[in-house]
Amino acid sequence: MFPGMNPRQMKQAMKKMGLQQQDLNVKQAVFKMQDKELVINNPSVSKINVMGQETYQVVGEVQEQPLNVLAEISDDDVQMVVEQVDCSKEDAEKALKNSKGDLAEAILNLKNSR
Repeated sequence: MFPGMNPRQMKQAMKKMGLQQQDLNVKQAVFKMQDKELVINNPSVSKINVMGQETYQVVGEVQEQPLNVLAEISDDDVQMVVEQVDCSKEDAEKALKNSKGDLAEAILNLKNSR
């Protein structure tokens, strides 16, 4: 980080500034987003504590994976839409797929389409 400073001096300087860094042994880091996942295998992860505020730094090769929306739609969600809108199971599944699994949006879209 600072040229010419040995690791021991670096730790002392960080301690004086209120910084604590801990390297974590992590096999995989996964960030789940609305439409995809970011997967980092064998990342280098550091936990940095600055006056009680924890921050994580993740470094590694990122792989993007699209989310399978259908896998997230449960039978309970489908049944809830069927009961709320009085529609067929197929219509409920289609509405949930179009709303990316959002129950409220699926119900409103089906009600508004009638």
